[in-house]
Amino acid sequence: MSHESPLAGIRVLDIATFVAAPFCGTVLSDFGAEVIKIEQPGTGDPLRRFGTPSDCGDTYVWLSEARNKKSVTLDLRSERGAALFRELVRQSDVVLENFRPGTLEKWGLGFEALREINPKLVMLRISAYGQDGPLRDKPGFARIAHGFSGLAHLAGEAGRAPVMPGSTSLADYISGLWGALGVLLALRHAEATGHGQVVDIGLYESVFRLLDEMATVFAKTGFVRERLGADTVNVVPHSHYQTADGKWVALACSSDKMFERLAQAMRRPDLATDSRYAAMAGRLARREEVNGMVADWIGSMPLEAALAECERYDVPCGPIYSIADIFADPQYRARGNIAEVASRAGPIAVPSAIPKMSRTPPQFKHAGVALGAHTDEVLTSLAGATAAALAALRSDGVI
Repeated sequence: MSHESPLAGIRVLDIATFVAAPFCGTVLSDFGAEVIKIEQPGTGDPLRRFGTPSDCGDTYVWLSEARNKKSVTLDLRSERGAALFRELVRQSDVVLENFRPGTLEKWGLGFEALREINPKLVMLRISAYGQDGPLRDKPGFARIAHGFSGLAHLAGEAGRAPVMPGSTSLADYISGLWGALGVLLALRHAEATGHGQVVDIGLYESVFRLLDEMATVFAKTGFVRERLGADTVNVVPHSHYQTADGKWVALACSSDKMFERLAQAMRRPDLATDSRYAAMAGRLARREEVNGMVADWIGSMPLEAALAECERYDVPCGPIYSIADIFADPQYRARGNIAEVASRAGPIAVPSAIPKMSRTPPQFKHAGVALGAHTDEVLTSLAGATAAALAALRSDGVI
């Protein structure tokens, strides 16, 4: 790890499972933090078996998202496991967890207990609904969060069933990102004051915070935004349109000035001066009609021609890609957005770490490791375990 890693010297204990809190660890590890993943002996993080299995037994999502992390097996519910964990906490900066609220407290490993060992400790706690409120004890996954946050209500065609907004794991990944931001803020404060703190995130909150003006407008006017399919609420035309060769484009026309350029591209400059369409209010009132005109125009050309026409008139438009399209695209290649890396299942492709940093770029050390690959190394170097102690712990199932 070069001295250029901004998080070099930060040690993170990831005792979480699946995606949300662990993804925070992945982001931190991309920029040089030492992330030690602590897993249940014998079984490990369920993410190892979630998704598409690879030749090494773990899933591809594990190989990708457990990148750069060390793996240590430790049963936190056993007395000896908890004692070793406390020793690790003493020498770490951050703990990431996503148990149901109260679980760690039950094991004597809650924030208050750990803070006595390490006053500067930062603890990220991600749960379905956060650490308090009437729903704090309920379980939940990202899908539940998409519903509770108001996002799923917006996904789908008008009057039809709400659909999954893209990835099932969206709320998990977004919560991991907010978590990484919270951890970095807390670390900066701990450095300045010597005091750690809890970063507390409910999956649903991570998504709710991203829904632009919805809450503000509802509070003021009572307007309830509904599903609009590919359309958007305050702007027309701003949708998806099919090309003559059966492909799709996304076209965004978010101002009257852009509509003027679109009208020229469509060889209908009159639309930009027609009082029915020139201003957004008029276009909103004639949503179907305007969409119909744009759909007919886009539908008259194959994809490449449609994109070229939009580019010529500076109309924001882009293709709607499948993952196969993404792998073939020169922009993705030029930016290095997909990295081919070695793994226990042979070479694999993974999404590259972001953001790009001009002085301290993210670094890829290794794909997700085998369960317990670093148990002996970490417990020997950080918790003073001897070979005999490790053998005893292993035979008793503590590690």
